[in-house]
Amino acid sequence: MIARLCTRYVVAALIALIMTGVARPALAQSPPSAAQPSPAALLLAKQIVEIKGVQNIFAPLVRGVVEKTKNMFMQTNFMWAKDLDQVAAIEEKQLAPRVSELVDATARMYAQHFTEAELKQLLAFYQSPIGKKALVEEPKVLDEAMAYAGTWGDNLSQEVIGDMREQMKKRGHDM
Repeated sequence: MIARLCTRYVVAALIALIMTGVARPALAQSPPSAAQPSPAALLLAKQIVEIKGVQNIFAPLVRGVVEKTKNMFMQTNFMWAKDLDQVAAIEEKQLAPRVSELVDATARMYAQHFTEAELKQLLAFYQSPIGKKALVEEPKVLDEAMAYAGTWGDNLSQEVIGDMREQMKKRGHDM
């Protein structure tokens, strides 16, 4: 269970990391005249983001960035492993609060995509019994869907391999 939960968070964090890389150029190109959400909308969006546990999804990003950087330096000199491990632990601890930047940015994105009235409805939904159930069950559904998609992709790959071999054989190529 813990392994599946960690896997879900790591996958979500990787997706978020990829999306921040994709979104950053798009945000840089957004028109400066874009309407800014109201403070009330931002507050509602922040509540939604907190209820959805976005901080837990982004938390592994800091660890991942620090680990990636540590590994980069390890390639320079593996004899520095002990010192790099210690420095990485310090960095991770110091940078952990920066996850709030991602949480705030996500709240802002919610507030930009939903009206204040919609945010109120969304918050009410997540505070309702079915909303609370959705918060618990959706990650399980997504885990199952991702596992199914992986198997489906593997099966599709085998199908494509067979089809391509057959087509290439028709063209005189034995693969």
